[in-house]
Amino acid sequence: MEFVGKKYKMVSSENFDEFMKIIGVGLITRKAANAVTPTVELKKEGDTYNLVTSSTFKTTEMKFKEGEEFDEDRADGAKVKSVCTFEGSTLKQVQKAPDGLEVTYVREFGPEEMKAVMTAKDVTCTRVYKVQ
Repeated sequence: MEFVGKKYKMVSSENFDEFMKIIGVGLITRKAANAVTPTVELKKEGDTYNLVTSSTFKTTEMKFKEGEEFDEDRADGAKVKSVCTFEGSTLKQVQKAPDGLEVTYVREFGPEEMKAVMTAKDVTCTRVYKVQ
């Protein structure tokens, strides 16, 4: 996993506002989230991973063990349950909200960039990050 420990800075974002709307993020939070270019770093300590997303607006950490369900506080404050699995250099996360909404995040880590594809209902958002 040569991508562990690398920092990736967002360079493009497509359909993020629509994605946030469909998962129930409020207008003020959406405006703030759309105005920043976050950095993502995946860290590992033992068998625990930590996906850190940081920006001038907010920093979030998602700590998980592969294949084990965990409680997650989404960046917008919603409490959800998630399971993360790896397939090679792809991190797949399935997130379930208390209202039954299921969101899928597929993060493909490459040597120079990371592509994140997020899907909720019929809305897909694609964000591309470059290695810093």
